[in-house]
Amino acid sequence: MDNKVLGKRGEDVAAEFLRARGLELRARNFRTPVGELDIVAEEAGTLVFVEVKTRRKLTKGLPSHSVHYHKQQKIIQTARWYLHQYNLEDASCRFDVVEVYALPNGEMRCHHIVDAFET
Repeated sequence: MDNKVLGKRGEDVAAEFLRARGLELRARNFRTPVGELDIVAEEAGTLVFVEVKTRRKLTKGLPSHSVHYHKQQKIIQTARWYLHQYNLEDASCRFDVVEVYALPNGEMRCHHIVDAFET
């Protein structure tokens, strides 16, 4: 399975994982000129911008380690675009990361990091 297929599968698994935990999905793969948001969800009146990182191996570190400062800034800019587009500038927001681990047996496991970073 190539990385693009793995990433798409990881996003699908993460979306179901979040939905099962009571988050309402509002958008997936929201694209703007400045970037893309993997998942936009809502939980208890808070908009949740979710970055999904899927890995087969940990040789390059935990999946969340790839959501470095530069990537966070890009996600924040894209979230601002989303908020502006839907007139939600005053909405309560947070930024989460879902790590998806693709196990050798084909199983996918998720680890949800709530409030992974701040603006």
